[in-house]
Amino acid sequence: MLHYRLTELDIFRGWAILLMIVYHFSYDLNHFELIHIDMDHAPFWVYARYVIVTMFLLSVGISLALAHTPAIQWQKMRKRTLLLGGASLLVSIATYLQFPHTWVYFGILHFILVASWLGLLFLPYPLLALLTALVIFLGSAMGWLHMHGLFSLLQTPLHLPPGYTQDVVRLFPWFGAVLMGVVFVSYNVHTKLLKNTFFSPHTSPNKVLAFFGRHALVIYLIHQPILFGLFSLFH
Repeated sequence: MLHYRLTELDIFRGWAILLMIVYHFSYDLNHFELIHIDMDHAPFWVYARYVIVTMFLLSVGISLALAHTPAIQWQKMRKRTLLLGGASLLVSIATYLQFPHTWVYFGILHFILVASWLGLLFLPYPLLALLTALVIFLGSAMGWLHMHGLFSLLQTPLHLPPGYTQDVVRLFPWFGAVLMGVVFVSYNVHTKLLKNTFFSPHTSPNKVLAFFGRHALVIYLIHQPILFGLFSLFH
């Protein structure tokens, strides 16, 4: 049963990957001025990014709870730390070379690495995870929770971009989405979500999406350089 659920979770994550590729394809079209859209402010694109990031981070929380219940698998965490740490460093270096004034210092991979370790603290306490998530969502919406102080402290020594960056996933409110994934597993909500026929692993499209989900990290790392390179050649 666990394998079946994980396959459906791969499909769920695969949808996030597919939407992300479409988003970045549109971003590249706009970057090379083949189309003209405001991806930073147009409501459709702003909400599209919210949906994509939420799907990724829900799957992070669900995976974390499934993988480390009833006990934390430290070997898996070490492997995860090495993979995500290396990939995060690669993203930072690559974006610094390409976009030195807007490089990625805390993107989705950096966030997932930090959130995975923080999430372990909440696995035995699902009610606390739920309450913390609600506080994070409320505090972020009201402007009470933010990382402005830490950013100001680190900006000069780390040469962080003063304003716009190519990608940033802030701890607040996004850690709340990871905690909700943990809550979903603790209260068995994830089975109701993943058992929907929309995520059936027996259809051909979903088999492709499951492949995307199983290899999400590799696809994330290579898809944008490939797209950007192709657009550069075309342009």
